[in-house]
Amino acid sequence: MHSEFDLIARYFTPAPPGPEAGVALGVGDDCALLAPTPGRRLAVSVDTSVAGVHFPAEAPAEAIGHRALAVSLSDLAAMGARARWCFMALTLQARPDAWLEAFSRGFKALCDATGTTLAGGDITRGELAIGVTVMGEVAPEAALTRGGGRPGDLVAVTGALGGGAGGLAAWQAGERDVGHPLLARYLFPRPRLAAGEALARLATAAVDLSDGLLADLGHILEHSGGGARLEPEALPLAEGLVEALGEARAQEAALSGGDDYELLICLPAERLEEARRRLATLGLPLTVIGRLTEAPGLHGVPGARRLGWQHFRGDETGERP
Repeated sequence: MHSEFDLIARYFTPAPPGPEAGVALGVGDDCALLAPTPGRRLAVSVDTSVAGVHFPAEAPAEAIGHRALAVSLSDLAAMGARARWCFMALTLQARPDAWLEAFSRGFKALCDATGTTLAGGDITRGELAIGVTVMGEVAPEAALTRGGGRPGDLVAVTGALGGGAGGLAAWQAGERDVGHPLLARYLFPRPRLAAGEALARLATAAVDLSDGLLADLGHILEHSGGGARLEPEALPLAEGLVEALGEARAQEAALSGGDDYELLICLPAERLEEARRRLATLGLPLTVIGRLTEAPGLHGVPGARRLGWQHFRGDETGERP
């Protein structure tokens, strides 16, 4: 296998970025030198993806590269930030050049599609894991947080739900066609960056749906106070989910399955139509699934269905969820 520096030079050194990328010094030195836009705040997030926990170790390398970046960019989307830079720490055992080529292709293709510049990172030997730090920019008054929801706000979600859990179930059942609609949603999630920017001055609170709708809505309730009443029958389900899992398991996947990477937002009712209009230009629906309440707690769903993905909960083994 090539040395660490050979791998970085061969697979992870982009062409010199132009001045619009905001990188004064990028891959190859001890640190990167970045030039944030004056008047903007930096939004920074880090995620680690571990083989056998966050994705199947035998998944296509291109999907692993895409997915590792997508799940981190989704955090920027939830804050309404524009993606700018990323850093990647890759831990791997010896891998053939074809695997690394495909991995880097998936990672860099999403960088290109989202305007994200790979500005640095590290490669080391060990069990396959990818740590990705992303940085974005957002106007101070536009940043979405989990703590802005108020009683009476509508609770709404972008896109469709349950596809991540449905795709994992399909993989575990032996499906390997990455064109399968559920498997594609699991292996190649789409961070809703444009949607987050479009909703930044309309929503009062937001979170990305990584651990399951109920678990992630719980974060908003924890930070905003109060409670929520959901309408499970209003959940927009991913294409093919009911056919694959049946109605009961499909709804369970939408509520608690995780890995959807859609946005869950809160917003006043009078802003709903404008929010939908903006997302329509992106070809993305916005579905109201409930409302925030003064009474604390989560209402409208049985308590037994409220668990989402949690590391170290003590009863989880193997791949999520």
